[in-house]
Amino acid sequence: MQGKLYAPPLPPQLSDSNRRRNEASGKMKRVYQVWKGSNRFFLGGRLIFGPDVRSMVLTIFLIIVPVLLFVVFVSQRLVNEFQHHLGELIVGIAVGFAFYVIFLLFLTSGRDPGIIPRNPHPPEPEDDQISNLSWTGSHGGPSSVPPFKDVIVNGVLVRVKYCQTCMLYRPPRCSHCSICNNCIERFDHHCPWVGQCIGKRNYRFFFMFVSSTTLLCFYVLTFCCVSLKKIMLAYECNLWEALMKSPVSGILLIYTFVVVWFVGGLTGFHMYLICTNQTTYENFRYRYDGKMNPYNRGCAQNFKEVFFSTIPTSKNDFRAKVKEDINVLSASLPTRRVMSPDIAKNSFDLEMGGKRQAVGAEEFEDVQSQISSLTVLERSGTQTLRASWGSHKGNWEITPDLDALTAEFVMEDGFTETEKYEKSEEKFYD
Repeated sequence: MQGKLYAPPLPPQLSDSNRRRNEASGKMKRVYQVWKGSNRFFLGGRLIFGPDVRSMVLTIFLIIVPVLLFVVFVSQRLVNEFQHHLGELIVGIAVGFAFYVIFLLFLTSGRDPGIIPRNPHPPEPEDDQISNLSWTGSHGGPSSVPPFKDVIVNGVLVRVKYCQTCMLYRPPRCSHCSICNNCIERFDHHCPWVGQCIGKRNYRFFFMFVSSTTLLCFYVLTFCCVSLKKIMLAYECNLWEALMKSPVSGILLIYTFVVVWFVGGLTGFHMYLICTNQTTYENFRYRYDGKMNPYNRGCAQNFKEVFFSTIPTSKNDFRAKVKEDINVLSASLPTRRVMSPDIAKNSFDLEMGGKRQAVGAEEFEDVQSQISSLTVLERSGTQTLRASWGSHKGNWEITPDLDALTAEFVMEDGFTETEKYEKSEEKFYD
């Protein structure tokens, strides 16, 4: 047809029969492999850590190295000063205490802190009158789910929030951790030293870890002082001369003195929270001082709730097998082959406001060849392109898919459509 230019067709989409075949043969994966949170899993989903699990290495280093220095340099002098069995007992307690602290660290960091499973769909409004109203969601779009809901806790009215990410009403004392990207039951805080959220299922072990670390610091600090005292008595010298004879004792003395203020203060603060049945999040945000705390049942009951109550089982089976949804994967991009899950994860989603990642080299070559063929056809046209552009611009028909992909690659090259067109015109007339 004269005066009309058609773009070459894009590769066809997968047929319905192929799509159904892909759905039927969908891979079975475990929950931890398709987990939407930011957690890190080890041993096939048996251990779950936070995204900052590497910080545990620093924590273990700060525990092990001082104990090794104490055992190798300080305790040997104590073994010689005391009776033989008593000296060995001092070394054994220090080593055993260090392993116990690290064991508590892994119990705190390597378990589900109380993650509430996400809902696949938003909940239905409970009231018919509410269902006719609309609210603005976190992404700017309308939402039929109210942002708040009131519940009664021990006779006190408590307002709970709706989580747009997990699509559920958070239970009382629950909060969404922005680091782990999960709703955590009885959320206390996200601890960077253990690389995990502290919640209902690991708060007990977290407190035991902090308090045990405090005791270990006091233990090393005390016997470093004893070692320096023995040196001062044996050599009849002052403290400075004793530090010169045993510099490791002085280093450990300063180190443990500084650390004990940190972990000791943290232990005292959490002891106060336990006695008043608060979380760190509630203490900093709500300030129950002068207000009614609906969770406070007295110091004894609060203490019993934290240390002697049964730890609830995890609401997530991370090793359970689930079927992968390939329906979305097969229709994400106009290619000749089935997309891999990694490509689908980077696909563009207008509703979520995300950014599409760079497509693969093969997709780029396909689109680039189509654009090149279109350029060749354009250059083979009449020489009066500039003069007749206004009369023929309505006949230039480009498919929407090609137009969208062309705009995307133009933006990736750093040019707008106008700049791209002006450059093509300059080359044409030159």
